[in-house]
Amino acid sequence: MTASEHRPQPAAPRVAVVGPGAIGTTIAAALHASGRTPALYGRTARESLELLVGDARISVPGPVRTRLEEVDTEVDGRVDVVFLSVKATQIGAAAPWLRALCGRDTVVCVLQNGVEQVAMVSPHVAEGVTVLPSVVWFPAQAQHDGSVRLRGDARLTVPAGSDADRIAAVLDGTLCTVEVSADFPAMAWRKLLQNAAAGLMALTGRRAGVFQRDDLADLTRAYLQECAEVALAEGVALDAGVADGILAGFRSAPADLSTSILTDREAGRPLEWDVRNGVVSRLAARHGIRTPVSDLVATLLAATSDGPG
Repeated sequence: MTASEHRPQPAAPRVAVVGPGAIGTTIAAALHASGRTPALYGRTARESLELLVGDARISVPGPVRTRLEEVDTEVDGRVDVVFLSVKATQIGAAAPWLRALCGRDTVVCVLQNGVEQVAMVSPHVAEGVTVLPSVVWFPAQAQHDGSVRLRGDARLTVPAGSDADRIAAVLDGTLCTVEVSADFPAMAWRKLLQNAAAGLMALTGRRAGVFQRDDLADLTRAYLQECAEVALAEGVALDAGVADGILAGFRSAPADLSTSILTDREAGRPLEWDVRNGVVSRLAARHGIRTPVSDLVATLLAATSDGPG
């Protein structure tokens, strides 16, 4: 037996998924299928999670734990990596999980929309805990039976650095690839533009096929050009064809492709209108930029989400 065989092997990282909705289920299934089953925490108790990938079904054993006192028995109160996949509107409700699960060396990888992830999550973790933003590029949709359908390749983008390397290592060899970007702000803003345009699906109550309308396509293009102007004021220069590229993506997507903000509207849940749409108007005002389309879309989404009426 060689010396290397006597050397203790490093312990596998302890991983938790907080918020096992469509995105969280995808990450949990990717980890489980590679022998790295995470601990699951959320607001709804479930015995297992199911991810549908093509004709395959990945069953992730639970349970999804819903009580803080269950943390100690499962992961001894601290984990190495937390994938936080609750909606931005649910961060406050998830804060107790973060306090219970995170130690000084924990990395919280935020799987949420928007360009303000670090600012929104950092107040809810202890000093020394790293909050790592990410961009989620995969379409995952909840099904009527409670399972989740993955309708494309799963990919995350994270900012370059040692913490990104930890996330890449945890997901290495899984069905979810990790892209480490030296220009993460540009990636995050491009995804924000995509999410902002998807807000029009929530306003119309229709899926991706609605972008086949030429009038809505013109409105979407104008909206995205406003968003790109705000990104530039924030120091992020997107390529000149970004608006047309995003619009083309919607127009080439399956007509029945949905988006989380439309799903939330159909279910009568609060909408993530502020981090996906309101942020553009807020930042535009800071820079003195007029964004009439953005202002109208944000106002209508706010009223759709929050009422009254």
